[in-house]
Amino acid sequence: MFNALLISTGAIVGIVVAVVAVILVIALVGWWISMGNALIRLKNKVEEAWATIDVFLKKRYDLIPNLVETVKGYSKHESETLQNVIAARSSAMSAKTPEAKMAAEKEFSGSIRTFISAVSEAYPDLKANANFLDLQNQLKGIESELESARRYYNGTVKAFNIKIEVFPSSIVANSKRYEKKPYFELDSAEERKNVKVQF
Repeated sequence: MFNALLISTGAIVGIVVAVVAVILVIALVGWWISMGNALIRLKNKVEEAWATIDVFLKKRYDLIPNLVETVKGYSKHESETLQNVIAARSSAMSAKTPEAKMAAEKEFSGSIRTFISAVSEAYPDLKANANFLDLQNQLKGIESELESARRYYNGTVKAFNIKIEVFPSSIVANSKRYEKKPYFELDSAEERKNVKVQF
């Protein structure tokens, strides 16, 4: 009788250990799936935020031909600066990765800033041109929207980068080979200013 009680106590302990092990495995698998889904959601938010930036960049690129046409008669002496803007626009539009686009954008923003500054100083009567004033307002609006989109993108990148670097989510991130995403930063204080089109 005592042996039967020991066997049944041993069997109960074995069953309890097996049940606890199964529960731990289920919890671990559930955590793994949950963490993987959280990382996917953050990755998708980063990509969505970049797509929003890309939309505003395209809007800005689309303004350049109109800007060129509007100032063409005025900017005969600024043709080199204008060519720099056109080349920088082309380079930025053809960039394939976010990293390449960010680098090209820095050059493009600088060339726009230089061109607008040169034209506005050299041709003050351009202030009266209705097309130019409309382009000025459109560019200001796009720059403002772009700055907001850049802030949102950098916020989502920060959340993603933190999630893939901290333990224990870094285990799942490493297994999925997630890498840190780049911030869309501007290098200098001059670049941090919106492109000014004041006349």
